[in-house]
Amino acid sequence: MKAGSGIPLWIVALLAALCLAVLAWTTFGFVVPFKHETGQAVLDTYFAGYDEAAVFHMQTLLDQNETAAKLLSAMYFGPELIFPALLTALLFLALLKLGPLGAWFGRSHPLVGQAIYLLPFVYGIADYGENIASLIAFGDGPSAGLAAQLLPWMTRLKFASLAISCIVLVRLAIARWLSPGRD
Repeated sequence: MKAGSGIPLWIVALLAALCLAVLAWTTFGFVVPFKHETGQAVLDTYFAGYDEAAVFHMQTLLDQNETAAKLLSAMYFGPELIFPALLTALLFLALLKLGPLGAWFGRSHPLVGQAIYLLPFVYGIADYGENIASLIAFGDGPSAGLAAQLLPWMTRLKFASLAISCIVLVRLAIARWLSPGRD
């Protein structure tokens, strides 16, 4: 697919609307009720990250509160199955829509330009990895300890790749807006 040419804006807008709808479903259907039930936020919402002690605290909390455990499980098997794929697609198509990265950054580094297109996929894989690690860490399986150790790192990778993707998108949008030959 040629960058910047064949993606209609309405597809990007539709993906953005779907992302917002699923995010609202997650927030109002699971995150807010979870906080109301436990007094604590879901670990997925800790943008600044958390450590292994927070995971162990959440494990204890979920062992003591069956309703909270069911809410968290339903969130991972509901909107969290859909949201990472939608947001990955939105970020990737937005990068493609804005055009070739080398032209907007004023340099010709094809390998770096192509690697930037992988950032949304790093986000998606990290988000799904975080969800899987959460399900394992908050379960009774033999791998719960390992998953609890990986969980904070998966969250950091998810938010780092998401932040970098958004920064690149904003920079590309500004460069495209300021370019003399913009459409």
